[in-house]
Amino acid sequence: MAIELRSFLDSRTRPPQLLALGEPTHGEPAFPRLRNEALKILAERGFRSVAVESDRVAGLAVDAYVQGGGGSVDDVLADGFSHGFGGHAATRELVEWMRAYNESVPAAQRLAFHGFDAPLEMTSAPGPGPYLRHLCDYLVNHLGPRVLPAGADDLERLLGDETRWSDFAALMDATKSVGRSEAAGRLRVLADDLLTTLYAHAPRLVAASTHDDWWCARLHGTTALGLLRYHAVAADRAPAAERTSRLLAVRDALMAENLLDIRAAEQRRGPTLLFANNRHLQRHPSRWRLADMDLEWSSAGAIVSALLGDGYAVVVGSLGASVALKLDVPADDTYEGRLGATTGQGPLFDAAALAPLVDGARVRADVTPEQGYFPLDAETVAHCDAVWHVDRFPPAAAALAAQILGLPDVAETRAGPDIGAPELGWDDRFFFAGPDRHRPFATIVAHDLPGFDDRSRLDRAGVFRFNIEAGRDEFRRLFGYGPEQFAEHRDGIDFTATDVIVPHPAYGVQGWVSVNNPGPGTRAEVQRLLSYAHRRATQRKRRP
Repeated sequence: MAIELRSFLDSRTRPPQLLALGEPTHGEPAFPRLRNEALKILAERGFRSVAVESDRVAGLAVDAYVQGGGGSVDDVLADGFSHGFGGHAATRELVEWMRAYNESVPAAQRLAFHGFDAPLEMTSAPGPGPYLRHLCDYLVNHLGPRVLPAGADDLERLLGDETRWSDFAALMDATKSVGRSEAAGRLRVLADDLLTTLYAHAPRLVAASTHDDWWCARLHGTTALGLLRYHAVAADRAPAAERTSRLLAVRDALMAENLLDIRAAEQRRGPTLLFANNRHLQRHPSRWRLADMDLEWSSAGAIVSALLGDGYAVVVGSLGASVALKLDVPADDTYEGRLGATTGQGPLFDAAALAPLVDGARVRADVTPEQGYFPLDAETVAHCDAVWHVDRFPPAAAALAAQILGLPDVAETRAGPDIGAPELGWDDRFFFAGPDRHRPFATIVAHDLPGFDDRSRLDRAGVFRFNIEAGRDEFRRLFGYGPEQFAEHRDGIDFTATDVIVPHPAYGVQGWVSVNNPGPGTRAEVQRLLSYAHRRATQRKRRP
């Protein structure tokens, strides 16, 4: 991806101030891992911050940690992210890498972390209480209680019990929401007055505290005001589709406000990498068929793009097969199928390269709402700057797997979360003769295991590796030395070559051989070795 990303940036007449990388689903771990790799590349090109689809206030703790602050990474992951993202392995890797990177560079080159979402979930929204209390405490601690505006004494009474705000029913049923109650209206006025007070006394407050403390208090105030706006829409008794569309629109508007705030803070330091679902980043109207509702709203990306112009660039994500989502290989004539078939290209396709590749393509129809994947379509492709396509299991690998499964008495295991496989190896395939799943005779893998099996460079777009248990005699016939001598020859082997049979980078010592992207040059020999390995496995199974 490094070459493609650098070329994409070099091709633009003006470097983007916000480079948005979208993911088409939150359920495929390959996308946040690629985000991490992208940030490493972009840091070399002057990017100085990353903003992710997570609670902005909570994200302050993450930024403090990556800047060298105290506490544990476990606490930061638990408290600094919303939507459950703190539990993802790639999130931990991001936080740990950013902290280590910042320790190695001058202060001016350190990377900042930002969340840009409001503290909202799909089925719940908290009350404004904690955020208004923070703002009040900041004002009182530095200016005394007399500075608070009228109505501040009634704050706790107006807030009431937190559950009346955060209850599931309060968001799902307009009649249960307090968002348009008299108390909510007075809280909106109070929040606005508190923010005005914060600005009016900014010189004294910054002198008495710090610049960062003032901005933190402001963020708490604007977050409270945003939540009150959101709850007001939740109380709207409009038809369900209209009300839900407005809730989505308010959330994305709050995201856009946060992004513009972040850019204002970061503009002197360098550009920002942005990472979120495609639906929050795309330029054209976001649409979603949810239950029996047709929803439409302007995304944060659409809003920011309208205001920043070519200072905003968006690369939308696309996905082929995924065991995490139980998503099969897409049909050849779909957008994803066309991109997946371009072996050796990608994973990033700029707009100019996209048009001929997807001309006449159709939207894939093998997706269910439960999978949480939004397929590519003509409008998405037409309004993006590029697409980054992830194929956990390339089409050519799927075709080879189907061929192996056509052999007699062959069973397959797919590595995934349901069998406890490491996340990095999800979608790899293991083939067995009969029901015995302890010793495969062949495997197909498309992912490196860093530090153990990464010499084949399977991180390249469209590259996969076919591995066969050839055995000692065949190994010696192929290479002129036995498996026991493999270590002596390892450093002289090009494990990255395609359509060339070589010892397995990790299991050559056990008589395994491998070939990256088998093609015409190895077809006959691969077929012979596959038949031989299958026959050996079948005979092994029949032994008493």
